[in-house]
Formats: sequence, C-alpha cells, structure tokens
Amino acid sequence: MKIAIARILLPYWIVITGWAATCSSAAKAVEKPAVSDAGGGALKARSRAQLFEGMGPHHRRITTDSPGAQRYFDQGLTWVYAFNHDEAIRSFERAAKLDAGCAMAWWGVALCEGPNYNDPEMTPQRSAAAWHALENARARIENTAAVERALIDALGHRYAQPWPEDRAPLDQAYADAMAGVCAAYPHDPDVGTLYADAMMVLKPWQLYTPNQKPAEGTNKIVAVLEHVLEMEPFHPGANHLFIHAVEPSATPERGLVAAKRLCDLVPASGHLLHMPSHIYVKTGRWNEAVIQNEKAMRADAKYRSLSPQQGFQHLYMVHNAHMLAYAAMMSGREKEALAAARAMWSNIPDDALREVGPIFDLWMCSVYDVQKRFGRWDAILAEDPPPSFLPITTAIWRAHRAIAYAAKKDFANACREQEEFRRAKAALPEDHLALTDLAHTILDVSEYFIAGEIALQQERWEEAAKLLEQGAEIEDSLSYGEPPQWLQPIRHTLGAVYLKSQRYAAAERVYREDLAKWPNNGWSLYGLSRALELQGKQNEANAVKRKYERAWARADEQIDTSCKCIPYFDLDQGETPRIGRR
Repeated sequence: MKIAIARILLPYWIVITGWAATCSSAAKAVEKPAVSDAGGGALKARSRAQLFEGMGPHHRRITTDSPGAQRYFDQGLTWVYAFNHDEAIRSFERAAKLDAGCAMAWWGVALCEGPNYNDPEMTPQRSAAAWHALENARARIENTAAVERALIDALGHRYAQPWPEDRAPLDQAYADAMAGVCAAYPHDPDVGTLYADAMMVLKPWQLYTPNQKPAEGTNKIVAVLEHVLEMEPFHPGANHLFIHAVEPSATPERGLVAAKRLCDLVPASGHLLHMPSHIYVKTGRWNEAVIQNEKAMRADAKYRSLSPQQGFQHLYMVHNAHMLAYAAMMSGREKEALAAARAMWSNIPDDALREVGPIFDLWMCSVYDVQKRFGRWDAILAEDPPPSFLPITTAIWRAHRAIAYAAKKDFANACREQEEFRRAKAALPEDHLALTDLAHTILDVSEYFIAGEIALQQERWEEAAKLLEQGAEIEDSLSYGEPPQWLQPIRHTLGAVYLKSQRYAAAERVYREDLAKWPNNGWSLYGLSRALELQGKQNEANAVKRKYERAWARADEQIDTSCKCIPYFDLDQGETPRIGRR
C-alpha cells in the first residue's frame, strides 16, 4: 500500500497519533515527557494488550526470564512485520510490564514509533515517544545479549533529542548502523530483515524509476532479503518486504514464491493475508487475488471485534476491501466487487472515516467505479453525494454521473455534470495530493474520459479515440499503485471505440498494451480476441478466446464488449456473437 506522502498524511497522522506520547509506562521506566494529546473520538482510545491466535510460528529468543514477556515480544515483532505498529506497541509495552528489566521490549516500542515504509513522517509526538522508549532500552542494556546491544545501539542513530526538522541524516545513519549489525551477524534473519527495512525507509515507494528500473540501493535490498529467505524461507517480515521490493519492477513474478508463503502464514494479520495479491494482480492471477483479500477481510473483522479501537490500521483494512473490489472487477465478478466497495464504507466508523478518510480519499470512489465498470448507469445516478470532507471522491462522483448520463444519451445532463465535475476539480488546491499523485493529474484522466464518453455516445469516433488516447497517456504517467490509481483502464474503452469504428489493428495494439500491464484480465482478452478475429487472424483469435474463457470462468455474466458504454460490436450488419460462459 502506498500512503507515505507527507503533504497529505502528516496533518491527519498528528491527529491519530496524539495519544502516542501519553501511553502508560512500565514499572521503573524512564520518566516520559508530557506531550499534549491531540487525538479525539474513537481514535483516541486504545485497545488493551492481548494475545491473539493465528500469529504464526516466528520466534526470536530475547533476554528475559518471563515466558509471558517472551510471548508478547514474539507477538509484537510479528505485528511489526505485518505493519501493525500500534498493536505491536501494545504487545511490547505488555512485555515491558511483565519483565521490568527487558531492554528488547523497549527497543520494540522505539522501533515502532519510528518511520516505516508506509508512514515515514515523524510528528513531535512520535519523536518524543520514540526517544522515551529508546532511553528505557538504553537504561536496561547491560542485561542484554551482544546482538541485542547492537540493535539498541543502532536504533540510537535513528533518533535525537531535540529532534531535527530534517531527519533524513538520522534515517541514513540508522541504515548505516544496521549495515554494521548485519555484517556482524550475517546469519541472523531478523537482523537482515531489519536492515532491509531500514534501507527501504530511505526511499519509501521510490525503489524503482517510472520506467521500472531499480533505483540506487534497490538491488542491495533485494539481495539482503534473498539471503534472509535462504536462511528462513517462511520469515514473515522478509517475505512481506520482498514483495514490496519487487512488485513495482518489470519482473514482479519474482515475488510469487514469497506470495505463496504468505498466503496463510499469519492468519491473524489481514495485511499479511492481503499482501500476496500485490503480486497476483501484477501477474494475472485474479482469482488468487480475490481469495487472499477475502481472507484478509475475514481476519480484519475478527481483529476489529477483539481490538476495536484503531487508528492508522483503518487504512490497511480499507485497502484490503479496495483491492478485492479491483480484482473482482477485472475478472467480471460484479457482486463481489460491489460488496467489497460497500464494505470500504461500512467497516469504518463514521468518526474514524472523518479523521483518516481524507488520506485515502481517492479510494472511496470505488462504489462508483464498480457501477461504471458494469454499466449500472441508473445506480450511479441514484447514489447520494459523498461527504464534503472527501473532495476527490466528490469530484469523481460528478465525473461518473456525467458518464452515466452520456451512456443514457442524456447529453444535456451529461454536460451539466461535466461542468459540476470541473468546478469540484477547480476547488482543489493545485498541490493537493491523492496518495502519491497530484489530485489534479488523476482528475485530468476523468476530464478526458468524460469528454471521450460524450463523443463516443454521439458516434464521433475519431474525436473519442483522440480524447481517450490522451487520457491513457496521463493514466500511464500515474505513480505505481496497488490497486492502480485509476481502477478501470481507459484502454478498455479505447479498444471498444477502435473496434466500433473498424480500426481493428489499432484495437489490437491497445488491448495488447493493456494486457502487458494487467495480464490475463478478461476485458482485454475479450477485446483482443475480437480484434484478431476481425482481422482474419482466426488461429490467434481462438487461442485468446480460450484464455478469456479461463479468465472469465467465475464471472457473474457473459460480456459482448470490453466497455459497457459500448454494448456490442457490429459485424456484417449483425450483432457480434457473445463469447464466454457462466
């Protein structure tokens, strides 16, 4: 998940984590500095520490005589590897209470309060809490093993008191220190994983260039994680980070082994159950992606019932439903897609949505995306407007209404909604971010799509194709995301326009481009089979048809188009026979 952008994340994260510096300390702990609590509502309260079932087999022996402290430490470390840092802190703090002399419990708290791959920005509250925990770990360092002292000393390079505005040198110093620890303990899988993590935090979601070339340091990260996985193939953290380290690359299939290992490794963690789908959607394994996110959502429901007071973790739970909606959309499973999109709204409390929803504003338009994908024009028009604190979702709601009216040949209302969309877009500041891209850039895709939709519904095919080609260029320029920043590929509509206007070679090109990005998606396989057939390439068409039928085996219904706004293709003055099966 890609949510590590300061300009949008930091203001909301300050609200969510205001409680972090006021949590209780273990007995004989270094006194914690007073920091005001900026939290509120459901996000202010904290769930109690507890032991969870389904945490997997990972174990790291630490210096403690308390079996309970050891168990809570192991659980906390697994939650770290699952990117549930809030729950990890609760576990580590419980370990510290069970063993007042346990330095590694405080090391765990300090680690979690620091930057991570999905949230590298530090607030004053987090900086104070991290320093407090580090001081407690240092106060107990004489009672530790050599590797534990090395880890605590390395973490000391990550924080400072007072903390600087620019903490990049601290992050680099910590990564350098962890390189030394890894060199001293090359056969310790946790040390290697933590070293890789430290390097990844230096470039969160920037491990590859836009053309999928590895950035400086990425190959080193991959090599370290490969070494860890040679030592401990089922290490939850190394498998998790390895997926992140290869998914944006030109060869995401390298992550398939790690994805398979994570499928059921830590059943309590919705995020780790979800992670294989990052690789599955990039390699055309749509059903597997659906299955993993279904598992993740079930795990999330159980977790919420046991630990209901959540903050940042809401983003991960919404993300799981979002990915399920996307994978189901791409494989023709409308009912599942819509149910997941609805769950994005129903599974988060209203006050939590108000506080953290602006961070993932772009995701919350998924209901309209599913309805557009499957041509449910009246359903789009029946949707109530989204809340005003989600301005990107509001703009896209307007865009989809314009598209729905155009599909219904109501061009007056389509143009009216187009203008409402433009007003909603103009109301956003130019530098407003939608996760990792400027909101205006993403909404530019909508701009071209609306105009292209109106043109194609008026049978101005050449103009429609030109507009959609421009929209596809912007879509291609968007940052890597899983799911992508734009859920329904424009090429699905563009290819249908080319088929309708009898430009079959152009349609073939467009569908092949889309399949290169999103392998085995049934919409483009169907379109490509038609483009090949209409060019007389029957053998190729038949082979692609078979791929389509396999991809569409679990779909709710057959299709006769790659975009529902163009309901069927004419051939020799007759309706194209539908291919596909229930």
